[in-house]
Order: sequence, then C-alpha cells, then structure tokens
Amino acid sequence: MAGTKKTQPPRATIGILGGTGLYEIDGFRNKKEVRLRTPFGDPSCAYIVGTLEGRRVAFLARHSKGHRLLPAEVNYRANIFGFKKLGVESLISVNSVGSLREDIYPRDIVLPDQFFDRTQRPNTFFGGGIVAHVSLGQPVCPSLAKTLYDTAVGLGLRAHRGGTYICIDGPAFSTKAESLAYRTWGCDVIGMTSATEAKLCREAEICYATLSLATDYDVWRETEEPVSVELILKNLSYNIANAKAVIKKALAAMGKGEAPDCDCGAGLKNTIVTAPSAIPVATRKKLGLLVDKYLR
Repeated sequence: MAGTKKTQPPRATIGILGGTGLYEIDGFRNKKEVRLRTPFGDPSCAYIVGTLEGRRVAFLARHSKGHRLLPAEVNYRANIFGFKKLGVESLISVNSVGSLREDIYPRDIVLPDQFFDRTQRPNTFFGGGIVAHVSLGQPVCPSLAKTLYDTAVGLGLRAHRGGTYICIDGPAFSTKAESLAYRTWGCDVIGMTSATEAKLCREAEICYATLSLATDYDVWRETEEPVSVELILKNLSYNIANAKAVIKKALAAMGKGEAPDCDCGAGLKNTIVTAPSAIPVATRKKLGLLVDKYLR
C-alpha cells in the first residue's frame, strides 16, 4: 500500500512580523492560512501566506490575533523557525516604540541598527548538546534596512536610519528613572520585542530589519503626557497606514533589485564549535533545518 504523501506548506521569500491588521493591504492576493508546528512549539498563530507586489509573502501577528500575548509570552523561537520552514529569506518586523530622543517625534519611523537587550527570555535555538556563537556586531541587515529607509523617505515620511533600540521584557512601561538612564546610555528608542527577533534571525540566516513606529516619548519628557495604551493605540493606527505603504513599495523595489549585499545568509558559517560526532542525535534532528549544511 502506497504511503501518504506529506503536504508541504506554501513557500514565501519575504516575512512580515507585526500586528494582526498588517496583512490587510490592498493587492495582497491568494491568501492562505498556514498553521505550522516547530521543534520549539507553536508560533503565535497561523501565518497568512500569499502574493503582494509579485512577491511571495508570509505575515504573522506577533502577539497572536486579538493581541493576546504579552511580549515575554511570545514564542519567538517558534515564530522565526516557522518563517524559516516557509522559506523566508528576509524578515521585516513592524513594532511600536517609545522615543528617547527629542528629534524622534511620535509618528516618526525609525530603522534601528543596534540593540541593547535587557530581557530574560530564550533568545537562541542552540543548547541541548550543540553550541554556536553567531556574530551580532551588525545585528540588522544593512541592505534590507536601506531599502526600507529609502522607501519611507521617498514617500515623504519622517524616517531615521540607525540608532539603538533598547529592549525590555515589559509588560509595564519604564519608570521615569529607567527612562532617563536609558537616555544617558545612548539609547534612541525603547521597545519589547525586536532584539530577540534579531538574534534568532541571525541564527536562522534570515535578513532582518525593523520598522520601529514611534508612538510616544516614554516618560522622560516633562512637557509630554505620560505614555499610555490610549496614546500608543492612537498614534499606532496612524503609523500602521504608513508602514503598509512602506512595505508595499519596498516589496516592489526588492523584486526588481539584485540579491541583498549582505552576509546574513551565512550567519552560522564557522560558528558551530561542537564536534559533529558529539552532537546528540535528537538535537541534530531538531536543528537540522538550520545546521545540516554545516555538519555534512
């Protein structure tokens, strides 16, 4: 009796990670809901895979549909591993941030290129008998970030390229003392998600850049109203429309250009220090999608 052929999920080369409404973009066609299982558990929810501006795209709501997950509850490893299973090579993250600089106004777009990680959450695929040390001196893909920045500027939006994103666990916002301290450390924006995603994307050899949408001045600026969910949602709704416009036009540009001028696709090369013979069979199988090409 012939065996049952395993159905493969649809493929996508571009991933979009953000809020539930992001995949409601004009021109997004042939949408299909795809649920995946990963060795790290279930992703936040189903991926929405389809075609936009001639590119195969996979969207995922980071906090699940209806925003049900705290930043520290998000299964980041499953989310990024799932994108890898779908064939994603470049991932655009969209998130809200607080501004820690006078000249980054609410409703501005920031393309950070550095992260300061103060979270205490799982942020690596490795362990369990296999050790790898990836390079994070340049945690954001410069090619992808440039495309997004140039697109935003071309649309007449206020955008800032570069800067340091400090990542906290949340869910509470900072105290005023913390916010003032982060400013003295040279941080430019504050959020709760992107640093973890950037680290995992490097291990998964996925180009990563984040559209950070400024919604407030955190709590350091005396003349501004304190950060609140009401304020964030008000400015975020405005920002999401801009993010959709940037994504749509950037995808068209990415479709016409050459391959990204970066080495993100070889992020694991020469980083695995465990001898292949010492890696447990179960661990090798679990991480095969990431490591097999380096352990042959």
